[in-house]
Amino acid sequence: MKIDNYLITNKTIKEPPTTLIQKLKFLGPGFILSASIVGSGELIATTTLGARAGFAAFWIIIISCLAKVAVQLEFGKHTIISGETAMQAFNKLPGPRLGKAKWSVWLIFILIVLKIVQLGGMIGSTSIVLNMLFPKVSIITWVFFCALSLAVLIYKGYYSVVEKSSLFMTVMFTVLTITAVCFLTFTPYAISWSDIASGFTLKLSREIVAVAIGAFGITGVASDEIIAYNYWCIEKGYAAYAGPKDDSEQRKKRVQGWIRIMYLDASVAMVIYTAVTAAFYLLGAAVLHEKGVAPEGNQLIETVALIYTESLGPGVKTLYLVGAFFVLYSSLFASLAAWSRMYSDIFGQLGWIDFFNVNQRGKVIAILAWTFPGVWAVTYLFINLPVIMILSGGVVGSVLLFIIVFAALHFRYKRTQSYKPGLFYDIALWISVVSIFFVGVYGLASLF
Repeated sequence: MKIDNYLITNKTIKEPPTTLIQKLKFLGPGFILSASIVGSGELIATTTLGARAGFAAFWIIIISCLAKVAVQLEFGKHTIISGETAMQAFNKLPGPRLGKAKWSVWLIFILIVLKIVQLGGMIGSTSIVLNMLFPKVSIITWVFFCALSLAVLIYKGYYSVVEKSSLFMTVMFTVLTITAVCFLTFTPYAISWSDIASGFTLKLSREIVAVAIGAFGITGVASDEIIAYNYWCIEKGYAAYAGPKDDSEQRKKRVQGWIRIMYLDASVAMVIYTAVTAAFYLLGAAVLHEKGVAPEGNQLIETVALIYTESLGPGVKTLYLVGAFFVLYSSLFASLAAWSRMYSDIFGQLGWIDFFNVNQRGKVIAILAWTFPGVWAVTYLFINLPVIMILSGGVVGSVLLFIIVFAALHFRYKRTQSYKPGLFYDIALWISVVSIFFVGVYGLASLF
């Protein structure tokens, strides 16, 4: 990780590549996001929604994957243009200030803390998978093993090795999942076009609305992942390569070039996680809903395994468990890497540390790398309801999305007007905004 790229100078300037092959070499932030996304949201929340709702909520999943991308792009674009960290940008939103930080920074601070329950469910789910692979070792032991290993990896900075291996396993797991959907054709759970069409009727029973809202908040690019994208774009070098902020035409051309690279990066990631999310949902709706079972408690991984064993045969279960471990663990790893940076940035905006002092930032990231996994582990052992824990994080994420939408619109119309995008971009951004508000309002109306 190039954490020195938070400091942008004339020495960091690099002209953007022009050929596709050269551009592909600079992709990366979206891959980290994919490793984070194709985890608990897709494997557990999406499958659970399909199991409980059948095909009826398929539209929620599609909107969740596609609707947030334009907001993500606006955050990435603002990062490259301004060179600001996420919390620097949030601290410049209009509204009241409490101490050195604006209301938005404080609110994000609180909401992300509430998502500790979600991460506890994720570390518990990962431990359940390991217990199924190695049953002689208890789930409690695996919980603390996962917490310790995560802390060591982030503390020691072994990011590139884990990123590459996690990306490889995520891609392999995606292929396995899509293959399972294809093989449903040869089973009693075959999916028809009428089944898929029924998933776009916009009708949800009151019983599954909370699950649907949770799934919307956690699938696709979740709210905290949109914020995290800022740090990955900076550490990949996009903002540093654009150079210090000035009004020169040379910088404007560099900025536009690196924004195009970022668009490509986000688009490739979107294709990956949309395909696998849709596949997870269809498997849950076709197999688990038909069998009348839903992932619950410590049996959730065993239940989710049915979507593979019923389509590809019982012999694939071990392969499924290995893949499930890698996608869940990589999601935890990416989350810890993001949280440690996000909270260091928050502490900087609150005036508690100097975020741009490499030594101070490094020490805080190291402390948080040990603190968060321990808190997640204890949270899981205390609550011990992984599905509910994961979905609760999605509900919190749905609330956080409203703040992120407000910020994205402020960036577009108040902060980056000198880099006015095309009409198609603005249409996509407003579709994202309207979709996020529509699902939120629809969910509240359905609950009451």
